[in-house]
Amino acid sequence: MTNIILCGGSGTRLWPISRTLMPKQFVKLFSCEEKKQSLFQLTVERNSKNCNSQYIVSNAEQYFLALDQLEELEKVNNKYLLEPVGRNTAPAIALACLDLPYDEIVLVTPSDHLIKDETEYAKVLEKAKELASEDNLVTFGITPQFAETGFGYIEAEGLAVKAFHEKPNKQTAEEYVKAGNYYWNSGMFCFKAGVFLDELKTYSPEIYETSKLAFNNANKEGIVRITHDDMSNIPEDSIDYAVMEKSKKVKVIPSDIAWSDVGSFDALYEELPKDENNNTLNPNHISIDSKNNLVYGNERKIATVDIEDTIIVDTGDALLISKKGSSQKVKQVVAQVRETTELHNIHLTGHRPWGTYTVLTEQEGYKVKRIEVKPGKRLSLQKHYHRNEHWIVVSGTATVTVGDTKKYVRPNESTYIKMGELHRLENEGKIPVILIEAQVGEYTGEDDIVRIDDDFSRK
Repeated sequence: MTNIILCGGSGTRLWPISRTLMPKQFVKLFSCEEKKQSLFQLTVERNSKNCNSQYIVSNAEQYFLALDQLEELEKVNNKYLLEPVGRNTAPAIALACLDLPYDEIVLVTPSDHLIKDETEYAKVLEKAKELASEDNLVTFGITPQFAETGFGYIEAEGLAVKAFHEKPNKQTAEEYVKAGNYYWNSGMFCFKAGVFLDELKTYSPEIYETSKLAFNNANKEGIVRITHDDMSNIPEDSIDYAVMEKSKKVKVIPSDIAWSDVGSFDALYEELPKDENNNTLNPNHISIDSKNNLVYGNERKIATVDIEDTIIVDTGDALLISKKGSSQKVKQVVAQVRETTELHNIHLTGHRPWGTYTVLTEQEGYKVKRIEVKPGKRLSLQKHYHRNEHWIVVSGTATVTVGDTKKYVRPNESTYIKMGELHRLENEGKIPVILIEAQVGEYTGEDDIVRIDDDFSRK
């Protein structure tokens, strides 16, 4: 059985922790054996116990995050398919299935769900695998713990699906839970790759045909890379609308597996460890007569006095304060943030395939960064139209190319790159290169980069 892991989505309901270039599935929120792990890593570890291989569907930016986190887990032999633009779950699953044998049973899972009862989960997967081997399309219905209005529901008659229902209001959700045959729609599926494609071809032929064309045209040298034009031509639709709500082969397995989609700060609060006052554990939190709070922040001390039932999230460049129970409204905050800043897109620390950069300060006319380059990695050969750059090496030895000149820059040494000059930074050593970069110019945005050559096929 192959686990198809869907890594798309920006997790806007967990802003400012989650950003477009560091979505919630890659944020290390959970402590496991004295180390922090992300939902993506937990998904990989959980499903690797039940599947022979894993196939990761991601966009190009998130691919490098996935690669780094898989290296931490020492899981490196995975297949990857990169989407240049998201078209929802039906095309993503179709493209992966086109790369697999017809009879291969696949387990399709989001990368950002938490499942705590792995023993029951393994039993549920065995049932799903059995039904999938009989050419059924299997979905997993989560036994509802309360009347949730943020999920779609599956109405069942035994293992048969009677109907899919959209997110209900509170009264309807209470009726669903009381009825006993309604389940939360988990967004997880199990079926033969070829059976799914047959059903997609029957019920959503345009998605099938355009996905097939995109896959056939893709670059398949190691990683399957879909072209932007081909991906854009695929109609955007979810697997529910495209197939599951139309097919006559759908079965649902009731699943009581301690599941959460961690889709809001209220949901996250329930999953994090707490102190004696029911505040989430945080060494930076000073609590005076405060209780029942989610307090997140790794950079500054956060002191609360007589605060209750509140969500406080500090990420250095943004501060969110919300009443518990209202955190679904964070999406409205993100909509306003998009209009004026890039805070929806990236953190102060940005992750790149070669390492990381952290913005230390930024004002009109200049920006200062801390840059860390991994051993054996190098930045693209590039130039800028609107800024000059000064590099001061703090540790390691940097190999710097400026124009036709290549030289080594050691700790406490510096170099200067004029606006418009071709340049490249490389780490040929065995320890990380850390340097301070001072940018000076009329514009210091991240999009002022013209890449001439890049090891990671970025444009």
